[in-house]
Amino acid sequence: QVQLVESGGGLVQPGGSLRLSCVASGSIWRVNVMGWYRQAPGKQRELVATITSGETTNYADAVKGRFTISRDNAKNTVYLQMNSLKPEDTAVYYCNAGGLYRSSIGFKPFDTWGQGTQVTVSS
Repeated sequence: QVQLVESGGGLVQPGGSLRLSCVASGSIWRVNVMGWYRQAPGKQRELVATITSGETTNYADAVKGRFTISRDNAKNTVYLQMNSLKPEDTAVYYCNAGGLYRSSIGFKPFDTWGQGTQVTVSS
C-alpha cells in the first residue's frame, strides 16, 4: 500500500558529503514521522535521525552537527544531508515512514521500510 524508495548512496572519501533521498508512494493519506536508520556489518540497525510532519527533528549523538534531516511534505520525501563523513558512517542506510493510508475499508496505519542504500566512506 505504501512503498519507500531510497537513492543517493555511494562511495565517498572521509570528510566528504552525500545526500540521501527517500520518496514515499502509494495510497498515502498522511505521513507522520519519517526517518533514517543504518546498519553496519555485524551490528544492529540504529537510529540516525527522524523528523515529524511538523519538522521536529531528532538525531543520534554520533551524527549531530554533521547530518541534517529535512522533508518535503508535498512530495512525501525525506532527505539526509551527510557532511564530514567518517569511515564509521559506512553502513546500509534505511528509510522509514509511518502514517495513514487509504484502504478499501477506510484509513489504516502503515510503518514501512525502504530497501536500503549503501554508503561507504573510504579513502
